[in-house]
Amino acid sequence: MGVPKKRTSKMRRDRRRAANNNLRSAVQVIKCAKCKEPVLPHRACAACGTYGGREVIATQA
Repeated sequence: MGVPKKRTSKMRRDRRRAANNNLRSAVQVIKCAKCKEPVLPHRACAACGTYGGREVIATQA
């Protein structure tokens, strides 16, 4: 069983843990096919209520 030879310093430990925060990609945003409003992928459009070319949420006209 491998055992650490020396203790890892707080700075080295925190720097290693912080590196993973920079690897996350930005949130992808697409345009709604009907009203061209920005929408998150795989979500119904909040402006017009459509998803996949059909209305799934009744909205006020």
